Amino acid sequence: MKRTLFILSLLVGFGLVHAQERKLPVDTVVTTQHSVTINGSPLNYTAKTGTQPVWDESGKPMAALHYTYYTKNNVKDRASRPLLISFNGGPGSASVWMHLAYTGPRMLKIDDEGYPVQPYGVKENPYSVLDVTDIVYVNPANTGYSRTIPETGKEVNRDTFFGINADIKYLAEWLNTFVTRNNRWRSPKYIIGESYGGTRVMGLSLALQNQQWMYLNGVIMVSPADYKVIRKGGPVSDAISLPYFTATAWHHKKLPAALQQKDLLEILPETEEFTLNTLIPALSKGGFIDSAEKNAVAKKMAYYSGLSEKEILDQNLVVSTRYFWKHLLQDEGYTTGRLDSRYLGIDRQMFGGRPDYNAEISSWSHSFTPAINYYLQEELNFKTDIKYNMFGPVRPWNNENDNTRENLRQAMAQNPFLNVLIQSGYYDGATTYFNAKYTMWQVDPSGRMKDRFEFKGYRSGHMMYLRKEDLQQANEDIRVFIKRTMSNGKSAKY
Repeated sequence: MKRTLFILSLLVGFGLVHAQERKLPVDTVVTTQHSVTINGSPLNYTAKTGTQPVWDESGKPMAALHYTYYTKNNVKDRASRPLLISFNGGPGSASVWMHLAYTGPRMLKIDDEGYPVQPYGVKENPYSVLDVTDIVYVNPANTGYSRTIPETGKEVNRDTFFGINADIKYLAEWLNTFVTRNNRWRSPKYIIGESYGGTRVMGLSLALQNQQWMYLNGVIMVSPADYKVIRKGGPVSDAISLPYFTATAWHHKKLPAALQQKDLLEILPETEEFTLNTLIPALSKGGFIDSAEKNAVAKKMAYYSGLSEKEILDQNLVVSTRYFWKHLLQDEGYTTGRLDSRYLGIDRQMFGGRPDYNAEISSWSHSFTPAINYYLQEELNFKTDIKYNMFGPVRPWNNENDNTRENLRQAMAQNPFLNVLIQSGYYDGATTYFNAKYTMWQVDPSGRMKDRFEFKGYRSGHMMYLRKEDLQQANEDIRVFIKRTMSNGKSAKY
């Protein structure tokens, strides 16, 4: 055996035998059969995982996108069965998080609050929405196993893939091919995106209609990132995190007794009202605000945030989320997590304006990375030496000309069937729940379509589905939303 390996290595060295390239097939699929019990009922399903090309204008592949597609078996009328198209965010994040922890038929091994458990692996997801909809999880270019062609080098036109509008354009085209190949044109279609995926699906809602003539029944945004607020700055951007501060301070028992003794959902309307009607107008006055008003606002901000009046006044009423994560639990020696502020971290020193690291990401990477690698290779039988990019090389990312909020409004105006569900965790400090509410309010200035929007909040963070109680409820909310928004023979008209 050793002699054979030695001879083979010599042949490879002399170029007489070529070693296998670490390269992903551009167009391939592996099919496996499985079963799961959802809400007490057994369900048999087919899993297809593989790659499908992104073509350039001359018909040559310029990327291979990896996907996993689940269909319920023994469905007599596939045309009437919905299809849920799932993306995560980043940009640059693989579609692993919702795949293995939220809507899919398998979920990673975690405890009831979402913390990793060894040995790593997966188990059945008894709350998956596969009972009511087929699901496809899509990995955009350079995330998961997806790759541009060529993978590196000057030949790759990064403007084709790595920007808000480029991302929307090529993914819409890719979805056209996927729907055609899998005979899903007649099916009711839903698209779900988490975090930056919220931006992505707002844009895709119109791109699918106007570029691919594909009309959706629903857009689901999970902890959506709205860069019209996050990166813009100003009074709204500076004020809108306060209700999140209240929720996190309540969780860590840092609020005054008058608030702490109430339930979270009793106090959030108070802090929301203060933010909209007092804090935003006060910040709009900038340095010209009256000192008495400034002190009164600081006192109320302290009441709702768990921080001191002095801290707030020292920052002229503008408290960043980074400062909040660093200082809320300073006296106890901890920082709080960014994406889920229930998580605690330990910094080198308590002085400073931001935490050393994101406590929640370290915890999540413990369980997700080994689970997805095991699951795809061992249970779905997709064998490859390509590294699975949990976070892929997609930067610099072009954020210019972000019209996605208006894209969603236009798509809804043109399509009477299109409804929107927004899901957020109260302890998410990256894309806060109140920011998501504000986005919802701003999509349709006329208010004519507000009855087609729905907001759901959960007592957890960015990936609210990691907490068992929220996993069950959030999936049920999607299940109800899909059933409610299927047209069932109704005409598409106002």
